[in-house]
Amino acid sequence: MRCDTLWRNARLTTMVGDGLGVVDSGVVAQQGGRIVYAGPETGVELEPASVVDCEGRWITPGLIDCHTHLIYGGDRAAEFEQRLAGTSYEEIARAGGGIVSTMRATRASSEEALVDTALPRLDALIAEGVTTVEVKSGYGLSTADELKSLRAARALGVQRDVRVTTTFLGAHALPLEWAGDPDGYIALVCDEMIPAVAEAGLADAVDAFCEGIGFSAAQVARVFAAARRHGLPIKLHAEQLSNLHGAKIAAQHGALSADHLEWLDDAGIAAMAASGTVATLLPGAFYFTRETKLPPVDALRSAGVPIAVATDCNPGTSPLTSILLAMNMAATFFRLTVDECLRGVTVNAARALGLSDTIGTLEAGKACDLAIWDIERLAELVYRIGFNPLHQRIRNGR
Repeated sequence: MRCDTLWRNARLTTMVGDGLGVVDSGVVAQQGGRIVYAGPETGVELEPASVVDCEGRWITPGLIDCHTHLIYGGDRAAEFEQRLAGTSYEEIARAGGGIVSTMRATRASSEEALVDTALPRLDALIAEGVTTVEVKSGYGLSTADELKSLRAARALGVQRDVRVTTTFLGAHALPLEWAGDPDGYIALVCDEMIPAVAEAGLADAVDAFCEGIGFSAAQVARVFAAARRHGLPIKLHAEQLSNLHGAKIAAQHGALSADHLEWLDDAGIAAMAASGTVATLLPGAFYFTRETKLPPVDALRSAGVPIAVATDCNPGTSPLTSILLAMNMAATFFRLTVDECLRGVTVNAARALGLSDTIGTLEAGKACDLAIWDIERLAELVYRIGFNPLHQRIRNGR
C-alpha cells in the first residue's frame, strides 16, 4: 500500500470500539490528508514516501474542543471579583451583567477585532493538540452582530490550521431592547436570524440556553423547529442551574448534544439514551462558578449515554483555554475515568459535533489529525496540571 507519510514505532490509542483501542507497536499511514491505515506494524506492507520514527511515543487522535465561546468582546474580570465577594451568577445577570455585558462589548467590536482577540485563546488550545474546535456565537444578539460573530468564527479557521465548526446561539440571553418580551425576541431568532444564518452558510448547528435566566423549554422548542426547517442540526445548554427538562426536549428533537447537565433527571437521561444525544460535561464552568450540584455521571454511564468533555471557554463562567485541564477537572470533580476523559475529547466530542465520519478516531478514511505525546502512560494527559507534553500536532496529514 502506497502512502505519503508513515508514523511508526508508536503506541496508538485509536479510540475504535468501546475502549481506547490501544496498539502497542503501531503505525499510522496517511495519503492526501486521510488515514489509510492505523494499527499494528506487523502484517501490513506499506510503501511510504516519508517515514517518521515516533521513538515509542503515544499517538492519539487530534483533540476536539466541542463547546467553546471563543468569539467575544471585552472580559468579565470585574464580575469575577463580584462573585468572590458573594454575588451569585444569577444576581449579576439580572443586574445587567453576565451575557448582556459581553453583548455590549461584542457589538462595539469590529469583526477584525473579534478575530484578533480570539486568536490567543485559540492558539492555547492548538498548543495542547486540539485540531478541531467548535465556536458559538451568542454575544451579538442582533441579526447583524450574530452574523458578524459567525464570520469572525469562520475566519479563525483561515488564520490558523484548525478545523472550526460554528454554532449559532442567538437564543443565549435576552438583549436589553427586548426586555419584557422574550417571545418577541424568539420570533426574531426564528424568523429572521436563523434564515439569515442559513442563507449565508455561516453555521453548522443551532444552540440555545434553556434556563431561568435564559429561555423556556417551549421557546427553545420553537428555535429547534426553525433550525430543522433550515436543515441545521441542534444542540442545547441544558440543566446547568435548574431542571427545566431541556435535555429531554433536545433529545426528542434529535439533538447532537445537551451540555452542562448538572440538574439532569432520569427522564432526561432516558431520552438522551434513546436518541443517542451526547452529554457534554463542562467542568470549567462548574469550577469557576463554584457549583456543588454534580452531573449524574453514574446514571449517564448506566444508560449508555456517550460523554464528551469540553472547555466551555467563555468570558464569564469558564475562562479556560486548556483542554488538558478540562480533562483533569472532569476526572477530579466528576470522577470520570482516564478512558472516559480521553474518549470525551476525541470520539465522543466528534459525535457531539456530528463529525463521527470525519474525525475522532484513528482509522482508515478519517482525517489524519494526530496528537503525538511525550508520555509514558496515557493517564499523564489527565493527571498532570499545568504541564503540556505535546510533541507534535498533525492536521490533515501535515
